[in-house]
Amino acid sequence: MTKPMRIALLMTGNELMSGVTVDSNSAMIARRLEPLNLRVEQRVTIGDDPDRLTAELLRLSAVSDLILVNGGLGPTIDDLTAQCVARACAVELVLNEQADQHVRDWCQARGFAANEANLKQAWLPDGCELVHNPVGSAVGFRVSLNNCQVVCTPGVPGELRAMLDQQILPWLAHQYPQSDRVTIKRLQLFGIGESSIQQMVQEAMPDWPAEIELGFRAGAPSLELKVSCFSDQYESMRSDCEHAIRRLFADYIFAEGDVNLQQSMVELLRSRNKKIATAESCTGGLIASMLTEIPGSSAVFEGGFVTYSNRMKQQMLGVSEESLTQHGAVSEQVVLEMAAGALRRSGADYAVAVSGVAGPDGGSDAKPVGTVWIAWGALDTLQAREFYMPRARTLFQVMVAATALDLVRREILGIQTQPRYFRERAPR
Repeated sequence: MTKPMRIALLMTGNELMSGVTVDSNSAMIARRLEPLNLRVEQRVTIGDDPDRLTAELLRLSAVSDLILVNGGLGPTIDDLTAQCVARACAVELVLNEQADQHVRDWCQARGFAANEANLKQAWLPDGCELVHNPVGSAVGFRVSLNNCQVVCTPGVPGELRAMLDQQILPWLAHQYPQSDRVTIKRLQLFGIGESSIQQMVQEAMPDWPAEIELGFRAGAPSLELKVSCFSDQYESMRSDCEHAIRRLFADYIFAEGDVNLQQSMVELLRSRNKKIATAESCTGGLIASMLTEIPGSSAVFEGGFVTYSNRMKQQMLGVSEESLTQHGAVSEQVVLEMAAGALRRSGADYAVAVSGVAGPDGGSDAKPVGTVWIAWGALDTLQAREFYMPRARTLFQVMVAATALDLVRREILGIQTQPRYFRERAPR
C-alpha cells in the first residue's frame, strides 16, 4: 500500500471567519477526494490577511504533499490568493495571457467588456500552471512550493464543483495513483438517530471489524450511514458488514448514494406508476415544494393544496365546519378530511395531509407548539397519527414534511413494522 498523501485545505475569506458564509466547500472537497483513497489531514481557515495567508502557505507546504486553497481569486481588492502564493514562492505576479483571454472571453459571452477589476484575475504567480474554470471568470492555478503541490480554486461552490470534477480529480488520479481501491457505500436513512444506530450495531455485531469504518453524517431531515474500507483485501469483509447493516435497518433505509428523501419518493412513485397529492396547513406548501424540486416530478405529482385558514380547508378540500368546530384544525378528523379531499379533487393514488402548531405562538395545554396531525394513504386506506415535534419553526416544518413523505413511502412499500418515531415523537 502506498504511503498516504498528506493533504491540507486552506480556506480563505473574511466572510468565512465572520460566519456570514458557511464553509460548505471543504466538505465538498473532502467527499470528492474519498473515492480516490485521499483524505484531508488538516483544514485551516484564514481571513483576508496577506501576511497570515502567506505564512500559513509556507507552514502547510512544509508538512503537506498537497494543499488545496479555496477562495480569494476574484476581482475585488480583498481577493489575495494569487498575491500571497507569489510571495510564498518568491516570484512576481505577472499577466498570464491565457488567463487574460479567458477573462475577456467570459465577459464578452455575457455582453460586456472586461474592465480593470475583471482583468485583475489574470495576474498570477510567474510560472504557474492554469487550472481551467469552465463556469466562472477566475481561473485556478497550480504551483510547487517546498516540494508540495498547491492548487488554488475560486470560492464559488458551483465553480469549485466543476473544476474538481473536470480538472483536479482526474489530475490527482493520474498524478498520485493509489495501490488500493477505496470502497464507500452511503446509505440514507430517515426516522432513526445515530445514537440508536450505534447501539443497535454494537448489540447485533459486537465483533465489528477494525478494518471497516462505520461513519455517520447526521442532518435534517435524514441521516447518512457510511460503510467504508480503504484496501482491496478488505472488500469482502466490507460487503458482509454492509449486508448486515441493510438487514438491521431495512425499514429506515430509503436510498443509497447522494439521494434525498424526495428524490427517492419521486422514483418510487414513478416505478409504481402512481401519483400523489398534498394537503398542507402548517408546512405551507413545503411538501409540494420538496417534491417539485425533483426533475421529472410532474409524472407523479398531481397537485398541492395549501389551506392555511379554516375557510380554505372548507372551500378547497371540503373539510366540514362541524369537524373544525368540534375538533379544531389540528385534529385527526380534519387531516383525514383534508387528505380525502385532496384525493377526490386531484384523482391521485396517494395523498398526505398535515395540520399542526408550528409556533412559536399559538399552542395550548391540549395542543402545545410542536403538535401535528398527519394523514396519509390511498382513499380506502387513509390513516392518521398525532406527533409531537418541539422544534424551531423552520425545523419543525422540515421534519413534518419529511415524516409525511416517509409515511407514504412505508405505505407504498407495504412496510408493516412501526417506525421508532411513532414512539419517540408520540404526544406527551
